[in-house]
Amino acid sequence: MKHEHSEDEHYYAKQPKSKPQLGLIRTHLRGHFFEFLTSSSVFSKRRIDLGTRLLIESMILPKKGRVLDLGCGYGPVGIAAATFNPDLHVTMVDVNERAVWLTKENAKRNKVDNVEIRRGFLYEPVENAKFHVVLCNPPVSAGMQIVSPIITDAPKHLRENAAFQMVVRSKIGGKRLLNELKKTFGNVEVLARKSGYRVLLSKKP
Repeated sequence: MKHEHSEDEHYYAKQPKSKPQLGLIRTHLRGHFFEFLTSSSVFSKRRIDLGTRLLIESMILPKKGRVLDLGCGYGPVGIAAATFNPDLHVTMVDVNERAVWLTKENAKRNKVDNVEIRRGFLYEPVENAKFHVVLCNPPVSAGMQIVSPIITDAPKHLRENAAFQMVVRSKIGGKRLLNELKKTFGNVEVLARKSGYRVLLSKKP
């Protein structure tokens, strides 16, 4: 697999230039076994990070409907959602071409076929779609200019009574993002707390 050169080597870069150094994560989530292929230039390549794990363990999913995993990385959140509720249709989006490739591999590896994987920036690949749930572990290190639109643009992509669920680090932008959710949706609740992380949930009225 070829990768074009990019000046930016962050995991939210479009085209990582480093040679892929592949790894494998085997783990249990909500009583299900998963195996994820990972690589350099993708977020948390050695393990499911604590924030992602908390989001997966606590996320509220409908039995049926459409789910968006925004900034999917190598795919643990969306693939877990698709596994837990096979009648869901899960769309997974990431700007990083290596992440998209890994997610496609991981969907096959974990035998989920109720997923759709698209490459692009934030909501651009799902411009006209509306979802019952949006899930996100935001790239806080990319800055608020990236993270803020994840929240403020979310209502346009949510159906009525749909839920936006985001994991944040309490000490790194957590309060600011909580306030942003409250301002955008008019409501916010803490779904779970653990190890310095919180999962925040806002509902579209």
